[in-house]
Amino acid sequence: MEKIRNIFKAKKGKGGEESSKFICSNTQPSRPFASREKYRRLSCDIILKVITFYSLKFHRMMKGAEKSQTVLHGFEGPHDSKDEVFVESLRKMLSLEGLVLQKHTDYYTLLRFLRMKEFDLTKAKEAFLNYIKWRREYGVDAICKEFKFEEYRELKICYPHGYHGVDRCGRPVYIEQTGLVDLNALLQITTTEKFLKYHVSEQEKTLNQRFPSCSIAAKKHITSSTTILDVKGVGMSNFTKPARNIFMELQKIDSNYYPGTLHQVFVVNAGSGFRALWKVVKAFLDARTLGKIQVLGGNYKSKLLEAIDPSNLPTFLGGNCTCSEFGGCHFSDKGPWNDPEITRLLQEMIDTEEHIQDGECSVATTNEKMQSDMDNIYIKDVNDTIPEENTHPEDFSVVDKPLLSKLQALETALKDAKTQIQMLETSIEGTKTVLRGLGLHMEELLSKLN
Repeated sequence: MEKIRNIFKAKKGKGGEESSKFICSNTQPSRPFASREKYRRLSCDIILKVITFYSLKFHRMMKGAEKSQTVLHGFEGPHDSKDEVFVESLRKMLSLEGLVLQKHTDYYTLLRFLRMKEFDLTKAKEAFLNYIKWRREYGVDAICKEFKFEEYRELKICYPHGYHGVDRCGRPVYIEQTGLVDLNALLQITTTEKFLKYHVSEQEKTLNQRFPSCSIAAKKHITSSTTILDVKGVGMSNFTKPARNIFMELQKIDSNYYPGTLHQVFVVNAGSGFRALWKVVKAFLDARTLGKIQVLGGNYKSKLLEAIDPSNLPTFLGGNCTCSEFGGCHFSDKGPWNDPEITRLLQEMIDTEEHIQDGECSVATTNEKMQSDMDNIYIKDVNDTIPEENTHPEDFSVVDKPLLSKLQALETALKDAKTQIQMLETSIEGTKTVLRGLGLHMEELLSKLN
């Protein structure tokens, strides 16, 4: 305590006079200062109380973050040891680009990009950096917060689609009646650019709300969805130039920036016209996506019911759901992400993550708040003034401007040191993981030789 108080001692001014400043919350008449040392001790005690108060707030915030991370980790399940080697290696490579402490570098996001590039680290890194660049240039975060699609209900009529319940494993189910799409009407009510922004906003909602909500409901990690495409009546005539352009843009966004979010696709009511079109369309799809698609004719109900409970299937697909209260299943957005209790729990997790994201829950935040509080208080000189005797210690706060500058410099140095330590720890852990992976690989080789 004495060392801390020594820091707060005022610097000597000209003629040996004290040049310390104090901040007083009231502006009552003052009288000659009688006991500077007593007042200085009072000043130190008050500012230490302020620091202690914000330190406790910081501690409680971090405890909340730990609780949130524990809950989220509980849904992840065990990680594959070989996958972890690649994920940590990619994270180490990204740390050199300054991305190790940023958003989107979590285990499953990096794993999706690794799988997309068949675990080629260099290609996965390039794809991920392109993804981050696209998010910045396309303004994805702003779309999530600000984008409004007023044509929503009109779009649902000429483009029947939407999420509707979950499959038997807890994944969200996306249903689209492609055969009923009226592209001309769609382009009359909105523009291609706005439609693509709507698509991105839905993809972001799936990543940030639907998947986490399904994970909470299923009590296991959910990172992909099941899709049903009803292509009744679709043929080559539907693949017009505007349709091709929109399809190519959607495919580019989904394959490059949201890889690995598709578990399986059921294409139902596929007639001869669609099968001819399918030969053209599948040329634009990668092998991994093609392997997830089942093209079925009219006898598809048994396949769907194997994967999805009838309560989560609309009647037009062999289920027993109508969502009449919403005007149809395409308008309901039915699923765990609309459960009030799950929504509340998820929002608490999101709020906690936002507090600790990018170092927001650091000493810098505490110092900024303290500075904001102190800037609104009147400054006086201790040589000229002293608070009235009936003024309580809790009624005013004390600060030394040069001292505040030192505190700010110290906070910056601590923040930089913390960042360097975190990067070093990540690098060390990555090296350990890689070495463990190499050891496993060597053991496999030795077992084969034996």
